[in-house]
Amino acid sequence: MKIYLLIIFVCTSFIAYAESNIIWNPVINISTNTYGNMHPRISLDGLGNPLIIWGRMSDQSVYFSRWTGNMFTVPVKLNPSWLTVATASWMGPDISSKGDTVYVVVKRAPETDGNNRIFIFTSFNGGISFNTPVELAFIADSVSRFPTVTTDSSGNPIVAFMKFNSSFLESRWVIVKSIDYGKTFNIDVKASGWGNSSEVCDCCPGAVISSGNTCALLYRDNNSNIRDCWAGISTDNADIFKSGFALENNKWSINSCPASGPDGVIIGDNIYSVFMNGASGNYRNYLSKSSISTGKIESVSNLSGTITGLSQQNYPRIATDGNAIAVVWKQTVSGTAQLPILFTNNAANGFTSSSEIVDISDITNTDVAMSKGNIFVVWQDDNSGTVKYRSGTYLPSTSVINQGENNNYSIYPNPAKDFLNIISPENRIFSINVINSLGEIIYSGQSISNTKIETSKFSKGIYILLLKSQNHIFTQKFIIE
Repeated sequence: MKIYLLIIFVCTSFIAYAESNIIWNPVINISTNTYGNMHPRISLDGLGNPLIIWGRMSDQSVYFSRWTGNMFTVPVKLNPSWLTVATASWMGPDISSKGDTVYVVVKRAPETDGNNRIFIFTSFNGGISFNTPVELAFIADSVSRFPTVTTDSSGNPIVAFMKFNSSFLESRWVIVKSIDYGKTFNIDVKASGWGNSSEVCDCCPGAVISSGNTCALLYRDNNSNIRDCWAGISTDNADIFKSGFALENNKWSINSCPASGPDGVIIGDNIYSVFMNGASGNYRNYLSKSSISTGKIESVSNLSGTITGLSQQNYPRIATDGNAIAVVWKQTVSGTAQLPILFTNNAANGFTSSSEIVDISDITNTDVAMSKGNIFVVWQDDNSGTVKYRSGTYLPSTSVINQGENNNYSIYPNPAKDFLNIISPENRIFSINVINSLGEIIYSGQSISNTKIETSKFSKGIYILLLKSQNHIFTQKFIIE
């Protein structure tokens, strides 16, 4: 009877995997809590390795750590002593990368000092070392805050930030860009103001995103206290922003600042954006799909639907790789903080399954990145005081699934005891993962031909063998006696 129940459990677990297409690794801490954990942000190098920054409020610093292939490096403080950095749980420094080029942008603290500007750190060796920070622009008449960064197709940085006049009024979003990889920047150009409003929401961060020659600045507006989210659009690689449109039509009227902004990705002609809105009377997160060419909203939907005990949602973040999309956010259900993820391996097909939970308890905010069939999530955990990290693998939409006997691989013996043999149909590189009944990967490897896995140290039970090549995936349950 115990074996029968275990089989049911493993089969149920595998069905859940098949629906979400994500196989998760265990949660780990990036470092100890001595380095702080404010507002973590993640980017990826050209090999798909995570690059992570976060703030420490005690000394107004920004820290950086990178994945080396089997661990995260000891965090490095990027800012020199003369450059204190504005950071909090809801806002802070930002990071973007392309290949081995990495950019980190920060706002010098205190924010209200007009002499404190935006700075950028650059690395051209994947974050092994960073150059002396460069001030983006000398803004004679303005106060600035909320820097956010992306890269264009050539790897040059495009930086957005909010500007105010000397009286802290006339809030607007501007863009600066570099053509020499962050050494110098052009004069800023205005990217907001498309909602017939004189100001933007002055304490809501924004996001700048880019694809080809299209650059979009996503921001929360303030049109007589209507605080919906908008996009400013450039089609000439951020030289001029000639148009803009609403990302939602919730018409949220509130006379205080939500301190929460949008995020987004570009896939083809569409912007997929995520944001929090309280027009329903409760803080809820939404996903919007808009057409860049027509400037029209195609759909807006709540990320999770009805959840019993749900009190609020906030801080959504979105990532894409090809046609795949992942969205993460914070929500509170029955008094407990949760970190959900909503995933699809093909945006054209929509989200065919509901969200799943990455972690619970003491989540403050989160971020996500995707690359080459891998997904990476980081979050601020205030119980441990650390930045936490979890990675997983997913099946790209172009893959061909082979399962059971309808495949070209074969494994034996099954049940196994000391060894499991894998017979490959041809000489092609494929990865090997063995997953236990808890969904944990207990063995990883790679082969280009027939191979043998030592299983004598595995506990008795039922496992899943996952083999992935460039265009194929094969799964097979097997037993260890």
